[in-house]
Amino acid sequence: MSLADYLAKNYLTADSRPEKKTKKRKRKDAIQPGLVIADDDAPGWNTSGIVHADEDAPLTVSGKSAEFRKARTNNWQTIGAPAPSSSEQAAADAIIASAAAESTARDLADEDAPVFDNTGKMESGAHAGLQSADQVTAQLKRRQAEERQRFLEDGDEHSGRGKETIYRDASGRIINVAMKRAEARKKADEDAAKAAAEVEAQKGDVQRAQLVQRRADLAEAKFLPLSRYADDVEMNEELRERGRWNDPASQFLTKKEGKSVNGKPLYQGPAMPNRYGIRPGHRWDGVDRGNGFEKEYFTAQNHRRNLKELDYAWQMDE
Repeated sequence: MSLADYLAKNYLTADSRPEKKTKKRKRKDAIQPGLVIADDDAPGWNTSGIVHADEDAPLTVSGKSAEFRKARTNNWQTIGAPAPSSSEQAAADAIIASAAAESTARDLADEDAPVFDNTGKMESGAHAGLQSADQVTAQLKRRQAEERQRFLEDGDEHSGRGKETIYRDASGRIINVAMKRAEARKKADEDAAKAAAEVEAQKGDVQRAQLVQRRADLAEAKFLPLSRYADDVEMNEELRERGRWNDPASQFLTKKEGKSVNGKPLYQGPAMPNRYGIRPGHRWDGVDRGNGFEKEYFTAQNHRRNLKELDYAWQMDE
């Protein structure tokens, strides 16, 4: 069944029988028999005799249904490109169609995405406002890609790669690192020298002289033989000159010297010994003005030594 037959069967009504004239009501003869296309959605009960100016009015087709049915003309129009005639043409059309579909999908995605301006942009690169997680992630990735591209385009001159680090103080002035390091090194050396001077100042003249003598002895020890015997002259002279306060024969063996180690004159009379072996100077008046600690120190040393000797003697007697 063709489209024309289907429309004529379902939507067209044939009015072939003329209406009879009655005495009560006369019909107008102006209405010609024919086919009427009635609109089901038209308002009113009977709209056959009313002429409407709008496009929703019922359409009256003049002529008979037989003439309408005899029309076999194909009024369909082909929209779009004709069917391809070869496989290459079909493949090309498929590629073009897929590209058009992708472009359309991209345009739709861009249209669906919210439009932002630079005024509402945050420091991280994302826009402020209500957005989805995918949109924020895409904005952050776009910002990172732009920064990386800008960094690669600038090169080492703007990036500072291979250049010396510039240090600044609180006021913004440039700090010379080499000069600061030299000043810090100089200050450290001065502090070390000051500490050494303080330690040296705490020593006496005798200690300094002993230190100098010890260095001289170490320098001479390079030329001394490896073994030293009891008949060594230098060793015996050194032992004779060493003073001992509890040695009664020291006055016969030790040479009397009227000067100290540092060259100052010494006191020639008897004096209380001390644990450092320092003799009083020649200006001492002979009065002991100490608190008695040195005397108690030597007494305790002698008492401990005597107990040790007695303990040894008792063990030997048993």
